[in-house]
Formats: sequence, C-alpha cells, structure tokens
Amino acid sequence: MVQFSEETKERVSKVIDISRVAIHYGYLPLIVYLGYSYSEPKPSLFKYGNLSTRGPRLSPSFGY
Repeated sequence: MVQFSEETKERVSKVIDISRVAIHYGYLPLIVYLGYSYSEPKPSLFKYGNLSTRGPRLSPSFGY
C-alpha cells in the first residue's frame, strides 16, 4: 500500500470536499440545462420565466 504524506492527504480531502459541494449544487441545474438544450421544440425561458404574474389572482378563502 502506498503511504501518502500529510500534505497529500489534506489536498485529497480538500478536493473531495470541493467536489462534493460542486456536485450538490450543480446536479439539478445541469439536468435542467440538458433538458432545455436537448428537447424539441426548444422551450423559451422568457415564456416560462415569470409564471407568477399570469392568470387570475385567487384570494384566500377563509370560509366566511
């Protein structure tokens, strides 16, 4: 078995930590990007970008 120095162990640990964070926060945006780029017909980001301003406003009903 290969013996690593403490500096090498620290570097490997740092790379693993950074990779874990990058995968954690980058996986879902990557899947969404791939879905947008490989779908037919290509969806428009502006068309679906702000759905909260479309349609009727429904006021909450409290049963009065």
